[in-house]
Amino acid sequence: MVKVKHYSAGKVSTKDVDEAQFGTRILARTLKDAVVMYEANVRQGTVKTRTRSEVRGPNNKLWKQKHTGRARMGSKKVPHWRGGGVAFGPRPRDYYYQMPKKARRVALKNALFAKFRDAEVAVVDGWPSDQPSTKAACKILQALEMDRSVLVVTDQPNQNLYLSLRNVPYVDVKPVHELNAHQVLLRRFMILTPGALEVLQGRFQKKDS
Repeated sequence: MVKVKHYSAGKVSTKDVDEAQFGTRILARTLKDAVVMYEANVRQGTVKTRTRSEVRGPNNKLWKQKHTGRARMGSKKVPHWRGGGVAFGPRPRDYYYQMPKKARRVALKNALFAKFRDAEVAVVDGWPSDQPSTKAACKILQALEMDRSVLVVTDQPNQNLYLSLRNVPYVDVKPVHELNAHQVLLRRFMILTPGALEVLQGRFQKKDS
C-alpha cells in the first residue's frame, strides 16, 4: 500500500492505495517502446528536399566532355554544386505504426505503477462544477503542491474542468478512456478524480487478477 494525497472539502489528507494491482516492477523497455510509438504516430512526415530532377534550371551540358582540362559536368543541378538537388534527402513518409494491444495495455499499467510508487499521484474531490474557474482549480493544484507539470484524469469528459485548466501551462486534462502510457509519463504529477481511480482499479483488477 502507498499513501497518496487526497484533497476534499478544502483540506489535504492522505489515502491508502494498493499499487500492486498496477504491477510489481518497472518495465523500462516496454515503456520506452510505447513512448517511441506514440511520438512517432504524431509526426507529420511532410519534410521533403528537391532532387536534381526537381530543381529549376537548364539541363544542357555545361561544356564538352573532353579536352577542356576540367572535370566532366553534365548539369548545374548536380548535388555537389551550390543550388543543386539533394542526394538521398528526406522524402514524405508515414511514421505511423502500432504496438500490440496487450503491449500498450501493459505499458499503461506499468506507467501508472511508476507514478504510484514515486508518490506522484493525488486524488481530488471538489473541482469547480458549476462554472469554469481557473482561480479555484489552480488553488487546488497549489494546495497539493502539484501546480507544475500535471495530468488531470477524470472518469468522464468534464467541460468545466477542461475550460478551467486549458490556459494553465503544462497542465493537461484527459478522460480516463483516452489515457495512455505516453500521457502518464509526459507530466510529472497525475491527479485523479475518485471516479477515475475506481475505473482504473476496476479495469486492471478485473482482467489481470
